[in-house]
Amino acid sequence: MTDTDVKIYGDPICPFTWVTSRWLTSAAEHSDVRVTWRLMSLAVLNEDQDADDAQAARLQTSRRIGRLVAAATGTEDFGELYTALGRRLHAEGNELTDELAREALSECGLEPSLVSAMDDESWDDAVRAAHQRSQDALGDSGGSPITVVNGRAFFGPVLTEIPAPEEAVRLFGGFTALASSPAFAQVERPKSGPPNMHETPA
Repeated sequence: MTDTDVKIYGDPICPFTWVTSRWLTSAAEHSDVRVTWRLMSLAVLNEDQDADDAQAARLQTSRRIGRLVAAATGTEDFGELYTALGRRLHAEGNELTDELAREALSECGLEPSLVSAMDDESWDDAVRAAHQRSQDALGDSGGSPITVVNGRAFFGPVLTEIPAPEEAVRLFGGFTALASSPAFAQVERPKSGPPNMHETPA
């Protein structure tokens, strides 16, 4: 496989993005793929929408974790922090707490006191700007994840389980083949339920 640059814009609270992230990480480990991670915000994307109590709570979590990422990494690649947070939130099924955030920050060699940013509204403009960059990359309004392959952006891919390494590389080859065609716009099939967060054995 030739060298491929991938940029993924994601909200750390999105479970489907977590599954996509594990797929791309696996593909990068087993082929010539370079992946960088950028922040987008489901809270910003949905701020003008009506939400029930459960959805409102989820979007508040999105807002808090977006502030944390902005404070900790700014516009830099936040892949290491994404993995530390995502493993705790998705693979282990924990709720976002200050202690969880401190643990993730410490794991990445970042200052644990940055956890205070989660409740600091002064970071909202930075989150909004990061989100807007994701929408500009896509050229439309889109959710998490947005994937840019060699300069071409797509909403998704959305996976319902984490593929084994060999399958991850094969799937990535198919995706990049589609992405390389300027004529390719969209493919979709129905999905139901939350994704399976468990790693598939090699």
